Amino acid sequence: MAVEKSNTMVDGVEILKPRTDNREYRKIVLKNSLQVLLISDPDTDKCAASMSVSIGSFSDPQGLEGLAHFLEHMLFYASAKYPEEDSYSKYITEHGGSTNAYTSSEETNYHFDINADCFSEALDRFAQFFIKPLMSAEATMREIKAVDSENQKNLLSDGWRMRQLQKHLSNEDHPFHKFSTGNMDTLHVKPQAKGVDTTSELIKFYEEHYSANIMHLVVYGKESLDKIQDLVEGMFQEVQNTNKTIPRFPGQPCTSDHLQILVKAVPIKQGHKINVSWPVTPSIHRYEEAPCRYLGHLIGHEGEGSLFHALKTLGWATGLSAGEGDWTLDYSFFTVSIELTDAGHEHMQDILGLLFKYIQLLQQTGVCQWIFDELAAICETKFHYQDKTPPMSYIVDIASNLQIFPTRDWLVGLSLPSKFNPATIQKVVDELSPSNARIFWESQKFEGQTDKNEPWYNTAYSLEKITSSTIQEWVKSAPDVNLHLPAPNVFIPTDLSLKDAKNKETVPVLLRNSPFSRLWYKPDTIFSKPKAYFKMDFNCPLAVSSPDAAVLTDIFTRLLMDYLNEYAYYAQVAGLHYGVSLSDNGFELTLLGYNHKLRILLETVIEKIANFEVKPDRFAVIKETVTKEYQNYKFRQPYHQAMYYCSLILQDQTWPWTEELEVLSHLEAEDVAKFVPMLLSRTFIECYIAGNVEDNEAESMVKHVEDVLFNDPKPKCRPLFPSQHLTNRVVKLEEGMKYFYHQDGSNPSDENSALVHYIQVHRDDFAMNIKLQLFGLVAKQATFHQLRTVEQLGYITALAQRNDSGIYGVQFIIQSSVKGPGHIDSRVELLLKNFESKLHEMSDEEFKSNVTALIDMKLEKYKNLKEESRFYWQEIQRGTLKFNRKEAEVAALRQLQKQELIDFFEEYIKIGAARKKSLSIRVYGSQHLKEMASDKDEVPSPSVEIEDIVGFRKAQPLHGSFRGCGQPKL
Repeated sequence: MAVEKSNTMVDGVEILKPRTDNREYRKIVLKNSLQVLLISDPDTDKCAASMSVSIGSFSDPQGLEGLAHFLEHMLFYASAKYPEEDSYSKYITEHGGSTNAYTSSEETNYHFDINADCFSEALDRFAQFFIKPLMSAEATMREIKAVDSENQKNLLSDGWRMRQLQKHLSNEDHPFHKFSTGNMDTLHVKPQAKGVDTTSELIKFYEEHYSANIMHLVVYGKESLDKIQDLVEGMFQEVQNTNKTIPRFPGQPCTSDHLQILVKAVPIKQGHKINVSWPVTPSIHRYEEAPCRYLGHLIGHEGEGSLFHALKTLGWATGLSAGEGDWTLDYSFFTVSIELTDAGHEHMQDILGLLFKYIQLLQQTGVCQWIFDELAAICETKFHYQDKTPPMSYIVDIASNLQIFPTRDWLVGLSLPSKFNPATIQKVVDELSPSNARIFWESQKFEGQTDKNEPWYNTAYSLEKITSSTIQEWVKSAPDVNLHLPAPNVFIPTDLSLKDAKNKETVPVLLRNSPFSRLWYKPDTIFSKPKAYFKMDFNCPLAVSSPDAAVLTDIFTRLLMDYLNEYAYYAQVAGLHYGVSLSDNGFELTLLGYNHKLRILLETVIEKIANFEVKPDRFAVIKETVTKEYQNYKFRQPYHQAMYYCSLILQDQTWPWTEELEVLSHLEAEDVAKFVPMLLSRTFIECYIAGNVEDNEAESMVKHVEDVLFNDPKPKCRPLFPSQHLTNRVVKLEEGMKYFYHQDGSNPSDENSALVHYIQVHRDDFAMNIKLQLFGLVAKQATFHQLRTVEQLGYITALAQRNDSGIYGVQFIIQSSVKGPGHIDSRVELLLKNFESKLHEMSDEEFKSNVTALIDMKLEKYKNLKEESRFYWQEIQRGTLKFNRKEAEVAALRQLQKQELIDFFEEYIKIGAARKKSLSIRVYGSQHLKEMASDKDEVPSPSVEIEDIVGFRKAQPLHGSFRGCGQPKL
């Protein structure tokens, strides 16, 4: 089909862009051959840049695995022009921005964003990465520890382990085989033993590979294209061009020895999974014909007749995805991943038989033009009506596109299938043959049945060859199920017109209020997209009344999603997303996407709720899935465990996961069947509808929901009594008191420990909020620099704001394999002690600069309907209803004096502050466990040691809830 064009001409070259996109684009090439895409967006509050260097881990020298990734870390340190260590990150963080980078097999990408008025200096600092970075031996050694900590974090992650196993079982002469992260061994111990100096090798790698002619830069600014061009030309001309050729790595990662294999691997977590991958012709060479996109759409479909629907009906699978995974210009893999139930694990051969039977169906039916056209239409609508996203995330992908695609498709990339060529698709179908397959089967049931270990992550596995004839036998013996192609998608929107909102409300209005529900409404007055955002929170007192009720409510929401899937999957594909999930006081329904057919989907979901029945076979599958999720809690990262304990201590009406797991073990289908009518019997629905919807439509939708649930002759729901309206309460810590909770890490194999040092400050108040936020802004980079860069406590080091139902605080989050939680806690205390003098020494100019940065961050405009709606929905859910929050806090900031910030710090944050309330959650990894007893003995007075979380919570006073402050009136 023909794609409707919306092009921008760039020096005689057209760039295809969305027709709703009013940004300006320009391609330039600097004298040093650096290719640049300039983007001008006068409406933006943030500016950003992304540099893609066409060098990645495939170029790591032998014996220095991870060097490309390590160099990515090192470029953040310092430069000849800006020699102060970490000053790049400090400048950007203090001016409302963020920085990041990643290393892939053939690319390293560096990127940042920042408040618009500080862009010029930030861009100059960024340019120095590629002009004259500084890499001292001392800094090198420290950052090797950070890379090692990052690797330590990944060692018990099944995703990392299985990916490395797939790489391990490939041609040793191909760089795909390599370990790419790096660790202490590869970057220090082994090189040192061979007399190799890592710092020298790092500089050599940089000089050999980082050349302007193989770099691609995208710059996103607020100024005109001419002004952005002047900036770029002035700053990036000095990037050296040594006329390098982009490295290519021809040949295939897999020889015949690595195909037709069945690998059984032991994962860390509970659950069973099959990954089948085939080497295929890279789609990139025929990206407009999109062969893998077409096949992924069909093999990964979840509607009736699909492979997943068949496996789900048989009770064998809980999830399936399909598509092109790892790819370069020279090789590619098409992968099908299937999450199995226990029963599915016992039917692996049948499942693979059905997979290949479905592929045979695609062979027999041939390539269908109507399916390609439908897919192309969905992709075209998505491209032309795409939401605006934060500038940094927008340009990172584009920077990678610059090297791969012709100029015309820099913004499009792989997103627009437009040329129907059945031969191209058929070629890839033919490559999905039994003789090409690599089957990876994960399960803890293989424990003790393996004879090999992958060297980098120590994953236990076994390997056997498997013939095409064996797979054909599986196909023949597979169950006789009705596999067929999907039906035409009725959810594709055909009316993309914009409604003329009579109300030009800039904040939500209370449109309707009844005993059953309350409707908040906000028309789209900003984004001009044919989309809507719909939220319904079902407040059900029974839902959170006990661990049993919490688990039963969870299973109810999952069964609802399960029943909807085969029908609503079509809506998802067409860009209308839905979800039913737990909320603080019950469960919530979310619909988001094109508004044209949203009502149809809403009515279906409400009908499923009204006529809910428990299907015992589906209950059994959901129960098994939830049980495994709970059992896998113990494998979470230690810092996640610490954050969980913090929430459990602070938030009333929450239950320990161990109790919920205990409930699950005794649960039967009848329990859910009895519970759901009681759950729904008393409820109040909080609604928010925003976007391309008229007020009468919004009212009509809510009225329909009320009619079905409340106004039926035999109503499923009745209104709440006034006394039943729920509130979210948070534990009130005592002023001047320190609280401690010490706990073993739940995974004995995990060496990492973690600390969450939380300081509770105040109940939502504009004047207090801004002081806490300003402290957070000023202290954030200082925390990262001291605890991660200088002391190298761990890769995960953060200072973050915390808001529990309107109760504000701040938390330090650190995970470490080198030091225990007690030591880390003492370093946080010392950091706060030293910060006091930093605050006193801050100049008036520096103070004003920080205030301006925070104001700019607060005044940042919403990019899209989802972003805007999330802010307003949060105000509604918490009961704060401060829709003017940003403006009010900005007004307070403009009045703030430096002394007020110092007073705030001395009263609530500093060591020994009279009103300070701190809570230290210490989670001990295996190598620090022996320190716990002495750490407990050394806690200072006055303090409280929390032994029993629920008992402690019950004995504490609670902050008042904003949801209990009276109900708003129309």
